[in-house]
Amino acid sequence: MQLPTLDLVVFILITFGNVLFGASFFFKNRTSGQFTSGGGNLPAWVVGMSIFATFVSSISFLALPGNAFSTNWNALVFSFSIPVAAILAVKFFVPLYRGIGSISAYNYLETRFGVWARVYASACYLLTQLMRTGAILLLLALPINALFGFNIKTIIIVTGFAVTLYSMLGGIRAVVWTDAIQGIVLILGAVVSALVLTFSMPEGPKQIFEIASANDKFSLGSFGASLSESTFWVVLIYGLFINLQNYGIDQNFVQRYMATSTDKKAKGSALFGALLYVPVSVIFFYIGTALFSYYTAQPELLPAELHQPGAGDKVFPHFIVNGLPTGITGLLISAIFAAGMSTVSTSLNSTATIILTDYYQRYINKNANERQSMAVLYLSSVAIGFLGVLIALTLVGVESVLDAWWSLASIFSGGMLGLFLLAFISSKTRRIDAIIGVIAGVLVIVWMSLSPLYFTSENLLAFRSPFHSNLTIVFGTMVIFLLGFVSLKFFFKKR
Repeated sequence: MQLPTLDLVVFILITFGNVLFGASFFFKNRTSGQFTSGGGNLPAWVVGMSIFATFVSSISFLALPGNAFSTNWNALVFSFSIPVAAILAVKFFVPLYRGIGSISAYNYLETRFGVWARVYASACYLLTQLMRTGAILLLLALPINALFGFNIKTIIIVTGFAVTLYSMLGGIRAVVWTDAIQGIVLILGAVVSALVLTFSMPEGPKQIFEIASANDKFSLGSFGASLSESTFWVVLIYGLFINLQNYGIDQNFVQRYMATSTDKKAKGSALFGALLYVPVSVIFFYIGTALFSYYTAQPELLPAELHQPGAGDKVFPHFIVNGLPTGITGLLISAIFAAGMSTVSTSLNSTATIILTDYYQRYINKNANERQSMAVLYLSSVAIGFLGVLIALTLVGVESVLDAWWSLASIFSGGMLGLFLLAFISSKTRRIDAIIGVIAGVLVIVWMSLSPLYFTSENLLAFRSPFHSNLTIVFGTMVIFLLGFVSLKFFFKKR
């Protein structure tokens, strides 16, 4: 489908305007400290918007409405855990990292458990971000290919080059400020979509709620005790653990804690970004529910193939193209694209920072000067961007990109939160206890992550995990923490 010229113009202006704006920070980006933390003097509201944009990606923009269209509001429960994680971050994590003074999230683990812990966590982070970059670049290319007819591989290469360019030249200032702009565009696009849907119903706005209520579309899920289903409690606990990992050990977040001038501003930005996500996610779910009512009332407006199960993620893009006024469609496409660019630029900057602090300055050149450090940051940004593009190109044609990414991400990063909590809560845990806990926890994570893929035949069914996949990080984290803690208690009892 070819969109009107006006939509293409809006898309190009917003997208390349962001790239040029980000690259303009090159002139304020002369030291490694400016590249990685903005010199510690970025405005708190901008950092907060950046944290919000880090939560949201193009996946969220399309998947959340698609989920609400196909099912109900059960996945919204995930958002309820974010304020809890943010409050804990403000209370404990922000003061911890700002007190240490290191831009690396994994320096703390080395001080507690030795070099292995830092290498393990930072390597897992790098692998996760590398896969994330490739997956997002591909997912960005798919709708642009469908809407404008551009070649998918060309889109991946051009997008990867553009994001790498402004991330490399502008450093964290470019990432944070473009995140803020992209976040505003995203919110604006979501609000416009919700308003158009609300006032496009044949019998008025109330028809949305009548149809949705009759089909139980506002349900938050079962409140039962099952651990094999996506109940309210399973999603809530999953969300709490994921967001504790984000705020506690994710370099993307920790780097932002260091980007403001005071502890108070850092705490304010962390809370602002988290609390903003909750109402915005409600808007996303409302869009999905409104789409259900809109096309239930007017089924002839939705192609037959989109009435099929599993097509929920394609309904919102269909509405964007066919249900919005010309120009607004370009704005929405820009919002989707901006959300993805924000995710990629964040990954590029944070991985470059980890390569510098956790590897180059730690093992190769402990007395690196600013010129050498900046060279490493530039080269690392380019290398990660290049590898991300290669991964995206490799994934072209793969049907289950998201499934593959989530499985790998669970394995790579699942053990990091347990190790962090063990370090933070239990001050007397020995190095060997932590190692044993991590090995056991990662084995649990691998089993739970891969059993739906490999333990499906009758002979292997007994080895399949009986728990919902959302509980992978929960059980993995608890095994690491409890085993490390119990080993400590057992050791002292023997003594």
